[in-house]
Amino acid sequence: MEHILIVEDDEKIARVLQLELEFAEYHVTNVYTGKEALHAYNEGAFDLILLDVMLPELNGLEVLRRIRMKDKNIKVIMLTARDAVTDKVGGLDSGANDYVTKPFEIEELLARIRVHLKSAQIEAKSPSHTLQYKHIRVDTNSREVFRDDTLINLTPKEYELLVFLLEHKNQALEREQIIEKVWAYDYQGDTNVVDVYVRHLRKKLDQSKPSLISSVRGYGYMIKD
Repeated sequence: MEHILIVEDDEKIARVLQLELEFAEYHVTNVYTGKEALHAYNEGAFDLILLDVMLPELNGLEVLRRIRMKDKNIKVIMLTARDAVTDKVGGLDSGANDYVTKPFEIEELLARIRVHLKSAQIEAKSPSHTLQYKHIRVDTNSREVFRDDTLINLTPKEYELLVFLLEHKNQALEREQIIEKVWAYDYQGDTNVVDVYVRHLRKKLDQSKPSLISSVRGYGYMIKD
């Protein structure tokens, strides 16, 4: 049975989430502050974390940053009451795998939880594999990215975007296609988030022009030989 950590300071919301997840046959632990979240994470073994952004003591982004210093693999879904693209990008840049904006439908949240837990299972079973393009090397087992022999620190979404582009080298990929694959669900919103992440990747990966990632005007992006 998968173990999910809920970090939510509103006890009513936390209780509803706990009941719904337990009904869906997940094992659930509830905590209510940022410090409690870090203590629970360090003491327990969790498969996924539901993490509210606005928390007492330590906010959710700081909690996530500290968790990611130790663990790049655990799946984290942020819960936020703010819907601006900059807020969403901020959470994803901190290492979140996904975000859900309050108020949300419980069925949508459960669907996203299933997607990310399935992804974690696939990653755990995957054999060692390396993707190579020019001076960029990606170890898909350790989720590490190297430029020559230098380790490049990417957020989970930056990493997944890079892998998707490399796995479809020489193919022009639509922004909507990238959103659906990298964000693991149909995204009904602003696809400018893809442009933001491509800029981040270019800044981290490109030491000189031309960029590894090519723009396809009015369409999307590609990596080409």
